[in-house]
Amino acid sequence: MGASLSNLTEGASGPGLGDIPESCVACVFTYLTPPEICNLARLNRAFRGAASSDSVWEKKLPPNYKDLLDLLPPERYQNLSKKDIFAQLSRPVPFDDGNKEVWLDRVTGRVCMSISAKGMTITGIEDRRYWNWVPTEESRFHVVAYLQQIWWFEVDGVVKFPFPADIYTLSFRLHLGRFAKRLGRRVCNFEHTHGWDIKPVRFELSTSDGQQASSESCLDETEQEEAYGNHKRGLWIEYKEVLCYYQKKEN
Repeated sequence: MGASLSNLTEGASGPGLGDIPESCVACVFTYLTPPEICNLARLNRAFRGAASSDSVWEKKLPPNYKDLLDLLPPERYQNLSKKDIFAQLSRPVPFDDGNKEVWLDRVTGRVCMSISAKGMTITGIEDRRYWNWVPTEESRFHVVAYLQQIWWFEVDGVVKFPFPADIYTLSFRLHLGRFAKRLGRRVCNFEHTHGWDIKPVRFELSTSDGQQASSESCLDETEQEEAYGNHKRGLWIEYKEVLCYYQKKEN
Protein backbone atom coordinates (compact mmCIF):
# COMPACT_ATOMS: atom_id res chain seq x y z
CA MET A 1 0.00 0.00 0.00
CA GLY A 2 2.86 2.40 0.83
CA ALA A 3 4.52 1.79 -2.53
CA SER A 4 1.26 2.35 -4.40
CA LEU A 5 0.65 5.66 -2.64
CA SER A 6 4.21 6.72 -3.40
CA ASN A 7 3.78 5.98 -7.09
CA LEU A 8 0.51 7.87 -7.24
CA THR A 9 2.08 10.84 -5.52
CA GLU A 10 5.00 11.02 -7.89
CA GLY A 11 2.65 10.85 -10.86
CA ALA A 12 5.46 10.16 -13.36
CA SER A 13 3.21 8.56 -15.98
CA GLY A 14 -0.11 10.27 -15.25
CA PRO A 15 -2.30 12.02 -12.67
CA GLY A 16 -1.50 11.22 -9.04
CA LEU A 17 -2.50 12.22 -5.54
CA GLY A 18 -0.58 15.44 -5.95
CA ASP A 19 -3.00 16.52 -8.68
CA ILE A 20 -6.06 16.40 -6.40
CA PRO A 21 -7.19 19.96 -5.57
CA GLU A 22 -6.54 20.93 -1.98
CA SER A 23 -10.20 21.87 -1.50
CA CYS A 24 -11.27 18.33 -2.46
CA VAL A 25 -8.75 16.83 -0.07
CA ALA A 26 -10.06 19.09 2.69
CA CYS A 27 -13.61 17.82 2.06
CA VAL A 28 -12.42 14.23 2.47
CA PHE A 29 -10.47 15.12 5.62
CA THR A 30 -13.65 16.28 7.37
CA TYR A 31 -14.72 12.61 7.49
CA LEU A 32 -11.43 11.39 8.99
CA THR A 33 -10.10 11.36 12.54
CA PRO A 34 -7.36 13.81 13.61
CA PRO A 35 -4.66 11.06 13.71
CA GLU A 36 -5.63 9.95 10.19
CA ILE A 37 -5.44 13.54 8.92
CA CYS A 38 -1.98 14.03 10.44
CA ASN A 39 -0.71 10.79 8.88
CA LEU A 40 -1.99 11.68 5.40
CA ALA A 41 -0.52 15.18 5.65
CA ARG A 42 2.90 13.63 4.99
CA LEU A 43 1.98 12.51 1.45
CA ASN A 44 2.33 15.74 -0.51
CA ARG A 45 1.90 19.51 -0.50
CA ALA A 46 -1.85 19.47 -1.23
CA PHE A 47 -2.47 17.06 1.63
CA ARG A 48 -0.32 19.15 3.99
CA GLY A 49 -2.24 22.27 3.06
CA ALA A 50 -5.61 20.58 3.55
CA ALA A 51 -4.46 19.12 6.87
CA SER A 52 -3.83 22.67 8.16
CA SER A 53 -7.10 24.12 6.91
CA ASP A 54 -9.28 25.89 9.47
CA SER A 55 -12.37 24.54 7.68
CA VAL A 56 -11.24 20.97 8.46
CA TRP A 57 -10.36 21.51 12.11
CA GLU A 58 -13.41 23.66 12.79
CA LYS A 59 -15.46 20.48 12.29
CA LYS A 60 -13.24 18.53 14.66
CA LEU A 61 -13.75 21.01 17.50
CA PRO A 62 -16.89 20.68 19.68
CA PRO A 63 -19.50 23.46 19.54
CA ASN A 64 -18.43 24.74 22.97
CA TYR A 65 -14.69 24.85 22.33
CA LYS A 66 -14.63 28.58 23.09
CA ASP A 67 -15.87 27.82 26.61
CA LEU A 68 -12.84 25.56 27.03
CA LEU A 69 -10.55 28.30 25.74
CA ASP A 70 -11.98 30.67 28.34
CA LEU A 71 -10.31 28.47 30.99
CA LEU A 72 -6.90 29.35 29.52
CA PRO A 73 -4.97 32.62 29.60
CA PRO A 74 -5.75 34.50 26.35
CA GLU A 75 -2.10 34.63 25.30
CA ARG A 76 -2.04 30.83 25.03
CA TYR A 77 -4.62 30.64 22.23
CA GLN A 78 -4.76 34.04 20.54
CA ASN A 79 -3.74 33.97 16.87
CA LEU A 80 -3.66 30.16 16.81
CA SER A 81 -5.01 28.18 13.87
CA LYS A 82 -7.92 25.81 14.48
CA LYS A 83 -5.49 22.90 14.21
CA ASP A 84 -3.31 24.37 16.95
CA ILE A 85 -6.37 25.10 19.07
CA PHE A 86 -7.37 21.44 18.79
CA ALA A 87 -3.85 20.43 19.85
CA GLN A 88 -3.98 22.89 22.76
CA LEU A 89 -7.34 21.57 24.00
CA SER A 90 -6.36 17.91 23.60
CA ARG A 91 -4.12 18.45 26.63
CA PRO A 92 -5.81 18.61 30.07
CA VAL A 93 -6.97 22.10 31.04
CA PRO A 94 -7.23 22.48 34.85
CA PHE A 95 -9.89 24.63 36.51
CA ASP A 96 -11.71 24.97 39.84
CA ASP A 97 -8.43 25.39 41.75
CA GLY A 98 -6.94 22.47 39.85
CA ASN A 99 -9.52 19.99 41.15
CA LYS A 100 -11.06 19.44 37.72
CA GLU A 101 -9.61 18.97 34.25
CA VAL A 102 -11.24 19.10 30.84
CA TRP A 103 -9.80 18.11 27.46
CA LEU A 104 -10.70 16.87 23.99
CA ASP A 105 -10.28 13.24 23.01
CA ARG A 106 -7.51 13.16 20.39
CA VAL A 107 -9.41 10.73 18.15
CA THR A 108 -13.07 11.74 18.46
CA GLY A 109 -12.78 15.38 19.54
CA ARG A 110 -15.39 14.75 22.22
CA VAL A 111 -15.28 16.58 25.55
CA CYS A 112 -13.79 14.67 28.52
CA MET A 113 -13.60 15.73 32.14
CA SER A 114 -11.98 14.37 35.29
CA ILE A 115 -12.76 15.40 38.87
CA SER A 116 -10.40 14.93 41.81
CA ALA A 117 -11.63 13.60 45.15
CA LYS A 118 -10.71 17.07 46.48
CA GLY A 119 -13.31 18.51 44.11
CA MET A 120 -16.12 16.56 45.79
CA THR A 121 -17.93 16.55 49.13
CA ILE A 122 -17.12 13.39 51.12
CA THR A 123 -18.69 12.39 54.44
CA GLY A 124 -16.15 12.78 57.27
CA ILE A 125 -13.27 13.67 54.96
CA GLU A 126 -11.66 15.99 57.57
CA ASP A 127 -11.71 13.30 60.29
CA ARG A 128 -8.34 11.54 60.29
CA ARG A 129 -9.90 8.53 62.06
CA TYR A 130 -11.76 7.75 58.84
CA TRP A 131 -9.91 9.30 55.91
CA ASN A 132 -6.42 10.20 54.78
CA TRP A 133 -5.08 11.99 51.71
CA VAL A 134 -2.52 9.73 50.07
CA PRO A 135 -0.08 11.18 47.51
CA THR A 136 0.37 8.98 44.45
CA GLU A 137 1.47 9.12 40.82
CA GLU A 138 -1.42 6.78 39.96
CA SER A 139 -3.80 9.74 39.93
CA ARG A 140 -3.66 12.61 37.43
CA PHE A 141 -4.23 14.86 40.45
CA HIS A 142 -1.36 13.20 42.38
CA VAL A 143 -3.50 12.54 45.46
CA VAL A 144 -6.37 10.18 46.38
CA ALA A 145 -8.77 9.94 49.30
CA TYR A 146 -8.03 6.79 51.31
CA LEU A 147 -10.84 5.39 53.49
CA GLN A 148 -9.61 3.69 56.68
CA GLN A 149 -12.89 2.82 58.35
CA ILE A 150 -16.47 4.10 58.44
CA TRP A 151 -20.02 2.83 58.81
CA TRP A 152 -21.43 4.71 55.85
CA PHE A 153 -20.50 7.62 53.65
CA GLU A 154 -21.59 9.65 50.64
CA VAL A 155 -19.55 11.29 47.92
CA ASP A 156 -21.24 14.17 46.10
CA GLY A 157 -19.88 16.03 43.11
CA VAL A 158 -21.42 18.91 41.18
CA VAL A 159 -20.23 20.14 37.79
CA LYS A 160 -21.53 23.32 36.16
CA PHE A 161 -20.24 23.23 32.63
CA PRO A 162 -21.79 23.82 29.16
CA PHE A 163 -21.39 20.30 27.77
CA PRO A 164 -22.40 19.98 24.10
CA ALA A 165 -25.24 17.63 23.16
CA ASP A 166 -23.89 14.07 23.18
CA ILE A 167 -24.10 10.70 24.94
CA TYR A 168 -21.87 10.72 28.02
CA THR A 169 -20.33 8.02 30.18
CA LEU A 170 -19.45 8.77 33.79
CA SER A 171 -16.88 6.53 35.48
CA PHE A 172 -16.35 6.24 39.23
CA ARG A 173 -12.73 5.11 39.69
CA LEU A 174 -12.10 3.10 42.87
CA HIS A 175 -9.38 0.89 44.30
CA LEU A 176 -9.55 -1.74 47.06
CA GLY A 177 -6.57 -2.02 49.36
CA ARG A 178 -3.78 0.39 50.21
CA PHE A 179 -1.08 0.57 47.56
CA ALA A 180 2.53 1.66 47.87
CA LYS A 181 5.95 1.13 46.32
CA ARG A 182 8.45 -1.21 47.96
CA LEU A 183 11.90 -1.72 46.51
CA GLY A 184 10.69 -0.13 43.30
CA ARG A 185 7.71 -2.49 42.97
CA ARG A 186 4.03 -1.72 43.40
CA VAL A 187 2.48 -3.61 46.33
CA CYS A 188 -0.99 -3.63 47.88
CA ASN A 189 -2.04 -4.31 51.46
CA PHE A 190 -5.50 -5.84 51.95
CA GLU A 191 -5.19 -6.56 55.67
CA HIS A 192 -7.96 -4.15 56.66
CA THR A 193 -10.03 -4.43 53.49
CA HIS A 194 -13.35 -6.05 54.37
CA GLY A 195 -17.09 -5.49 54.29
CA TRP A 196 -17.34 -4.41 50.65
CA ASP A 197 -18.92 -7.73 49.65
CA ILE A 198 -21.77 -7.43 52.18
CA LYS A 199 -23.71 -4.53 50.72
CA PRO A 200 -23.44 -3.01 47.24
CA VAL A 201 -22.36 0.56 46.67
CA ARG A 202 -24.90 2.73 44.86
CA PHE A 203 -23.72 5.00 42.04
CA GLU A 204 -26.01 7.79 40.85
CA LEU A 205 -25.89 10.47 38.18
CA SER A 206 -28.42 13.21 37.48
CA THR A 207 -28.60 16.33 35.34
CA SER A 208 -30.31 19.67 35.85
CA ASP A 209 -32.90 18.79 33.19
CA GLY A 210 -34.12 15.72 35.10
CA GLN A 211 -32.20 12.87 33.47
CA GLN A 212 -31.00 10.16 35.84
CA ALA A 213 -28.97 6.95 35.83
CA SER A 214 -28.05 4.65 38.71
CA SER A 215 -26.56 1.24 39.43
CA GLU A 216 -25.31 -0.88 42.31
CA SER A 217 -22.16 -2.95 42.56
CA CYS A 218 -20.32 -4.96 45.21
CA LEU A 219 -16.76 -3.67 45.24
CA ASP A 220 -15.38 -6.94 46.59
CA GLU A 221 -16.73 -10.17 45.05
CA THR A 222 -15.38 -12.78 47.43
CA GLU A 223 -17.27 -15.63 45.73
CA GLN A 224 -15.01 -15.23 42.70
CA GLU A 225 -11.86 -15.47 44.78
CA GLU A 226 -11.89 -19.23 45.23
CA ALA A 227 -12.23 -20.10 41.55
CA TYR A 228 -10.63 -17.22 39.69
CA GLY A 229 -8.95 -14.93 42.18
CA ASN A 230 -10.54 -11.63 43.10
CA HIS A 231 -9.84 -9.52 40.03
CA LYS A 232 -11.18 -6.36 41.69
CA ARG A 233 -8.51 -6.29 44.36
CA GLY A 234 -5.32 -4.36 43.77
CA LEU A 235 -6.58 -2.67 40.59
CA TRP A 236 -8.23 0.61 39.71
CA ILE A 237 -11.76 -0.31 38.59
CA GLU A 238 -14.05 2.02 36.66
CA TYR A 239 -17.75 1.72 37.48
CA LYS A 240 -19.57 3.29 34.56
CA GLU A 241 -22.88 5.06 34.09
CA VAL A 242 -24.19 5.93 30.62
CA LEU A 243 -26.42 8.97 30.30
CA CYS A 244 -28.10 10.22 27.14
CA TYR A 245 -28.00 13.98 27.08
CA TYR A 246 -29.89 15.91 24.43
CA GLN A 247 -29.63 19.64 24.18
CA LYS A 248 -32.95 21.35 24.75
CA LYS A 249 -34.40 23.14 21.77
CA GLU A 250 -35.09 26.84 22.19
CA ASN A 251 -38.53 28.10 21.26
